[in-house]
Amino acid sequence: MIDTATHSSSMSKPLHRSNLTMATSTIGMIIGAVAIIFAIISLLTNMQVSDIVAWMGKYFGITFSVLFASLLLVSVYAIIKVSQEPSSAFWAQVGVQAANGISTLALTFTLLGISLGIGALAEQSLTPENVNTIISLLTTQFSMAFMTTVVGLPASTAVRAWLAILMAKQKTQVA
Repeated sequence: MIDTATHSSSMSKPLHRSNLTMATSTIGMIIGAVAIIFAIISLLTNMQVSDIVAWMGKYFGITFSVLFASLLLVSVYAIIKVSQEPSSAFWAQVGVQAANGISTLALTFTLLGISLGIGALAEQSLTPENVNTIISLLTTQFSMAFMTTVVGLPASTAVRAWLAILMAKQKTQVA
């Protein structure tokens, strides 16, 4: 009994280290990709990184950005696990569910942005003096609504497609 417990605990440490190394690698890859994306956006728009982050905060909000980044991190980790392990149906399912979470998050924030815009419109009476202010408020809310969809749905589709291709590749290699 003692030998079995010692053997299983010694076997779990390398696996744990491997998962920790893979998680660190995943975070590093995402940070690198984000840095490259920021550099490309900065080059194309002549905006500083701080301006890009401020723009993202304005159009996406902190909550969406944090939740989206978390789900994307889980998705990328699952993709890496699927690509490295021959039978990884569990991680493929984790990745698909994270991708579903991304699309649900995007659509939820779309509806939230539209609701906030309509709510702001309902709270104020529309007069010729305040029409510009109200339209400005509406467009800000609607921008958040539609930008979350524009980013979230393609990201979700890309994750699902990548996982499906990896799983199909593994099936053909096994057969």
